[in-house]
Amino acid sequence: MTTSNTVKPVLLAEETISQDDLKITTEWMLAGNRLTKAEVTSQFEASFAEWMGCNYAVFVNSGSSANLLMIYAAKEAGRLRNNKVIAPGVSWVTTVSPLMQLGFDVRLCDCDPLNLGLDLNHLEELCRTEAPSMLLLVHVLGHANHLREIKEICARYDVILLEDSCEALGSTFEGQKLGCHGLAGSFSFYYGHHISTIEGGMVVTDDQELHQVMLSLRSHGWSRDLAPGRQADLQRTHNVDEFRNLYTFYYAGFNLRSTDLQAYIGLQQLKKLDEICRIRAENFATYAQGLPGFFKQQSETELLSSFAYGTLVENRMEVARALKAESIECRPLICGNIARHPFWVRVYGDQVLPNADLIHDFGIYLPNHHNLNAADIDRVAECFNSVARPMDANLRQSA
Repeated sequence: MTTSNTVKPVLLAEETISQDDLKITTEWMLAGNRLTKAEVTSQFEASFAEWMGCNYAVFVNSGSSANLLMIYAAKEAGRLRNNKVIAPGVSWVTTVSPLMQLGFDVRLCDCDPLNLGLDLNHLEELCRTEAPSMLLLVHVLGHANHLREIKEICARYDVILLEDSCEALGSTFEGQKLGCHGLAGSFSFYYGHHISTIEGGMVVTDDQELHQVMLSLRSHGWSRDLAPGRQADLQRTHNVDEFRNLYTFYYAGFNLRSTDLQAYIGLQQLKKLDEICRIRAENFATYAQGLPGFFKQQSETELLSSFAYGTLVENRMEVARALKAESIECRPLICGNIARHPFWVRVYGDQVLPNADLIHDFGIYLPNHHNLNAADIDRVAECFNSVARPMDANLRQSA
């Protein structure tokens, strides 16, 4: 199969921020609006929370910062009885690295053989033997974990649940969007994700106290973004007058703020998000039809706002080179096994996670975004089928 110079590349992301979005944003900028964080950020947060069906949203400068913020806020809000936490073996570096940076004792859980989220039996074993106070999961490529069972395990062992939903914006489980099933959930608005604010991310929660702590931590640890009653309580508790309060820091905070410019772009993106999710779900079904002989990720997700199409092949390098020759982008199936990465091995040493190891060695994902059509996906499938060899070994069901 040979691609002519006129064939359009199939990219992992394409015009996430459209020309129309850029034109509208340029007009808004030239009108003299303030670009740093102000009222438009609050508008975007309120609109996003409403779209998600939750009470609160906090806009930050990346999905990675969203993870950092919700993890640290759970700690600073006094929700954790110890420093032990479970994270997914199949995840992303900034899902796990904030836990290490903040001094948590981290254990990795192997992945489920179908949805690639948490393996239930391994999770139960870790909760029983390690007694963690917090669990951070990832909805891999937009597919829901076994949330019903995971919530039961968390309740049984008194474990707080956080959701890294950066790949799952718009996916739903039991009538509720992913990211709204635990104490808090994170999202990414990087260019390659469902919607983009250039860089950016969001944390959502229904917990008022956690929301207030996150607002402070996002901006240095001061109180000026907090509800008036919360500000007054902090000033009274610490005997801080109104003037001194401007530069008083109640938490060891960060600067994770984004800008009103990016929030304005986000408001335009929200208008088309339902349609983006619908097309991504249709594209996943088209891929599954075109690649019948290969591993297909499966879950109980109702609306699957698919991030990408993940599968397993024996000859991954050969497939990647063949796709690249046809101007088709692809990637490893996210991080594979976190336990195989140098940053983890240096601290924790070697760890065997059988299913995550298979993802690490054989996993690959193919492009999915709302600018792809069936013809694009057919071309990807044709090239893929011409060279890829299905991995014979099945992901292992837990004993």
